[in-house]
Amino acid sequence: MSTEENTPMQAQPASTFSKGRFAAVSGTALAVVAALAFYATQSAQSAEKKAPGAAAPVPVHTAVVQERDMPVAVTGMGTVVPVASVTIRTRVDGQLDKVEFKEGQDVKAGQVLARLDARTFEAQLQQAQAQKAKDEAQLANARADQARYAELIKDEATTRQTLDTQKALVRQLEAVVQNDAAQVNYARVQLGFATIASPIAGRVGARLVDPGNIVHAADPGGLLVVNQIDPIALQFTLPQERFQAVNRAINAGKPLAVQALDQSTGEVLATGELTLLNNQIDTTTGTIVLKARFPNAQHKLWPGQAATARLVLGTQANALVVPSSAVQRGQKGLFAYVVDGEGKAQLQPVEVGSAEGNTTIVASGLKAGQRVVTDGQYRVTPGAAVADAKDGSQGGDQASHKGGKEAGGAQ
Repeated sequence: MSTEENTPMQAQPASTFSKGRFAAVSGTALAVVAALAFYATQSAQSAEKKAPGAAAPVPVHTAVVQERDMPVAVTGMGTVVPVASVTIRTRVDGQLDKVEFKEGQDVKAGQVLARLDARTFEAQLQQAQAQKAKDEAQLANARADQARYAELIKDEATTRQTLDTQKALVRQLEAVVQNDAAQVNYARVQLGFATIASPIAGRVGARLVDPGNIVHAADPGGLLVVNQIDPIALQFTLPQERFQAVNRAINAGKPLAVQALDQSTGEVLATGELTLLNNQIDTTTGTIVLKARFPNAQHKLWPGQAATARLVLGTQANALVVPSSAVQRGQKGLFAYVVDGEGKAQLQPVEVGSAEGNTTIVASGLKAGQRVVTDGQYRVTPGAAVADAKDGSQGGDQASHKGGKEAGGAQ
């Protein structure tokens, strides 16, 4: 019996030993997992701290500062105006009988535009001609009497007073006939005013009066307006600080070229010559008015159109030039990024002159042969390493940068 009672008591310690061993193994595994997680976290943080020090050069586009002759030009805002503009009015009162033009039509100088009812003026002309014929007959009779009295005085058949009186009558009638001739001419002119012609070549505007209306010489609006648009003019203004430069260029004796540019696209619409430098400066605006004339056969310029005038004053020899995109504006003024011998971008303040297309004259701050950044400045900081980007890569960077900005704005 003692042996049977001891058997169950030996099995119980074996079960207790298995549970303790399982707990020990599990604790060891958890410790290993925790150690691996901590190591991975520390490695990631260390990699993030080391990343900025290993940044690649910023991809940019560059250009070399060049030295060449450049035109010196100034620009100003202006408005296209016709060389001549005439409001066609009637010079006599009457009924507008006929219109012989179409709205928007090009007309020549002397071309008939409208006609008034001319019957009244024709009658007045006939009346004046009849009066002249009557007075001419009386003059002829008086001259005949004078000739007879001159013959009679030789025979003393009449008195000297009678002859003198007749001579005075002849001179009086001659004056009357001259007055009649003037009346005839006046009536003929009045009749001519019934036919209205264009005094200049140009383009007709909208018809302001329809046929059948009674028109008067005192009507303020007139019948129509004719604008001469070929050639055409551009009136523009420049700051008074530009006056001396413009005046010196004019006094050089050569015609100054002016370009008319489209304000939205910059397209050259026409090229002409400067015709006017106004005789005074506007003290209220501090500007001076100039005017240029352009050939306009294709009608690219139109009265009332806003345009930019580019006045070429001369040529600057051996000027330093860079692409206009290289010049940036900061809080302290204009600057450009210059790439030094180590391939790093250095911020360089500059002063610029006039621009020609996409090229800008640099007055100071740069030297010929230096390399300047022309694209990709938004990613460059002073002292940053840069490298020339392949064609098209910079545009992709800009697009992604723009998209990032837009995304950031959306957030």
